[in-house]
Amino acid sequence: MKIALIQQKFHATKQTTLETTAYMIKEAAQNGAELVCLQELHTNKYFCQSENANFFDLGEHFADEVLYFSNVAKENGVVLVTSLFEKRGAGLYHNTAVVFEKDGRVAGKYRKMHIPDDPGFYEKFYFTPGDMGFKPIETSVGKLGVLVCWDQWYPEGARLMALSGAEILIYPTAIGWFDGDSVEEKTRQLDAWITIQRGHAVANGLPVVAINRVGFEKDCSGVLDGIRFWGNSFVAGPQGEMLISGDNENEEIIFCEIDKQRTEDVRRIWPFLRDRRIECYDGLLKRYID
Repeated sequence: MKIALIQQKFHATKQTTLETTAYMIKEAAQNGAELVCLQELHTNKYFCQSENANFFDLGEHFADEVLYFSNVAKENGVVLVTSLFEKRGAGLYHNTAVVFEKDGRVAGKYRKMHIPDDPGFYEKFYFTPGDMGFKPIETSVGKLGVLVCWDQWYPEGARLMALSGAEILIYPTAIGWFDGDSVEEKTRQLDAWITIQRGHAVANGLPVVAINRVGFEKDCSGVLDGIRFWGNSFVAGPQGEMLISGDNENEEIIFCEIDKQRTEDVRRIWPFLRDRRIECYDGLLKRYID
């Protein structure tokens, strides 16, 4: 199966960004991609750099964005993984991945479970933790284990998706550097981000897809300079092998062929799921073992 990762930047306005995204999806489809994956919160700038109640207005457009990407998926005949800001009710908002089938219908969605609260990433102000669990989304190209950004640091989410039959783990992401950090610190952060996700591939015998944005986005509050999103979108195979990756500054469509039979082959020689000692893991349900 041929997949495409759309690594892009925010183009000053939502409309221009949407048009750019739609054009790149069309190009991906014309080049044979059946599954197209977009980055986290791709319709707007990354607004979580500061706490500003006015940004909740962005969630009012969730239904319109669902309709827009439904049409894009249908027009191009692709399974499409999107990441949208969902207003669920008054004062209740989610960071939500919506997956569209090739005919444009909604195949399913996932609400981000792990929500960060760090300088420049004040997501707890905006997003309620998801309540849909870790359930793969059934599509015509397979069962997609869709998680979102901060989820990628937690092996539990990846494992539960794998145990529920996910055939691919997919992480729409928005992560980057602060320009004031040292080169050494930036290198450590990027290496950690890649390594933890390759670890999920190895531990679960599944391909992992990570789609990250690029470009510098200024913090409109003026508290921070802004975030330089580091790109490096990649696909790892079920033994953690790097199949392909993007660079750290350019918009691009990253194509990759996924062989789902490799999961079966790898799990036969590395049967980690068989050897799990599930009767010994009660402590994982505790916050901390004192």
